[in-house]
Amino acid sequence: MDMDAICDRRAGAGPPASARTQARELEPAALLERFRAVRSASLQLVSELSAEDQCVQSMPAASPTKWHLAHTSWFFEAMVLQAFVPHYRCFDARYAHLFNSYYESLGPRHARELRGLLTRPPHGEVLRYRRHVDEAVESLSSAGAPAAQAASLLELGLNHEQQHQELMLTDIKHAFYLNPLKPAYRRSEPAAAHSPAPLRWHDHPGGVQQVGHAGAGFAFDNEGPRHAVLLRPFRLSSRAVSCGEYLDFILDGGYQRGELWLSDGWTAVRNQGWNAPLYWEPNGNGRFNVYTLSGLQPLNPGEAVCHLSFYEACAYATWAQARLPTEFEWEAAAATWSGTLHRADPIGLHPEAADVATGRPEPMCGTVWQWTRSSYDPYPGFRPDAGPASEYNGKFMVGQLVLRGGSFATPPGHIRITYRNYFPPDARWQFSGLRLARDA
Repeated sequence: MDMDAICDRRAGAGPPASARTQARELEPAALLERFRAVRSASLQLVSELSAEDQCVQSMPAASPTKWHLAHTSWFFEAMVLQAFVPHYRCFDARYAHLFNSYYESLGPRHARELRGLLTRPPHGEVLRYRRHVDEAVESLSSAGAPAAQAASLLELGLNHEQQHQELMLTDIKHAFYLNPLKPAYRRSEPAAAHSPAPLRWHDHPGGVQQVGHAGAGFAFDNEGPRHAVLLRPFRLSSRAVSCGEYLDFILDGGYQRGELWLSDGWTAVRNQGWNAPLYWEPNGNGRFNVYTLSGLQPLNPGEAVCHLSFYEACAYATWAQARLPTEFEWEAAAATWSGTLHRADPIGLHPEAADVATGRPEPMCGTVWQWTRSSYDPYPGFRPDAGPASEYNGKFMVGQLVLRGGSFATPPGHIRITYRNYFPPDARWQFSGLRLARDA
């Protein structure tokens, strides 16, 4: 069957129904400016990577940089251009098979674990594909205000691309770490090593709390609907657990003490040989170097510990005579946080240590993603977006745990206290750490 004909037929089928039709309608000029900024940011992130760097896939859970660049373009093509641009012509109809991630309703796709075999299309062709999609989106936006449904899906696509910007960094970091040369993604001087800022506890009275997204601004469908939860009084630590504190856990035999671990976590420790967080390398006498996006550096005890699985986060919390917060405790505390809530800096390369000298409070968001004790489940009354976008979040609501807060690599403006990230409990290559909780 002619693939171009299939592409044209999809384009002429009309826009899919979507729950996002009631989303706020952005000013066309502002939407176009934001589109250009997000698309440009992706190219800036990969500007120092070679074509060879961008083709490698280090494990099934990661994707090549080139694939990220193409997939985010396919998302706009499949979700917006084919639905809202009459007689839109795909750059290459075969790309729907190569760069569809998991959308069953949009046809078959190349196996995730085989993305590293896609030496073709070459890198330059992927960049031409991006320009083709960009020009079509600009034409749609320049023709006047896109329909509310199209504008809403464009905004979904931009937030989707920002998610992939962080994934580009986690995935290339894992690939570079497996290279014996331990190359740096981007060189930078390591921060001065010092002790972490003193850990304090913030009390929360609990009670009936409203959680979930409400009001203006973008949110993914899994962030709503807003609803009431009942919380017991609790305490939340003033900052994320530091590398120095986690080192104490290691030196106290944390990875040899089965009583600290969940059963599945202890099995993972033994089967996978875990004895420290991912990217930590012992250098003798109980000391470690840490592989970062800037290369191998001495462990900085003041930095937030990163690249922990849920199992490791739980084990540390047990060792520290504490626990992980639920996602609802985390959000309720964030809504009343007296310190800095968000990090406003550009995308970073590594967690920054809190400045003890100035007493600067650590932000609730933007340091490391923080594991919670909540399974990734639908909120009461949850309804996924209609059409192909219905597959974005809802079908993954099983066997995963929620993380909150964003990381140093989360794009500015992409962090909200209602944002629900999620991963399986053994995932370690993400920028994930923990913040402690206790019953009050």
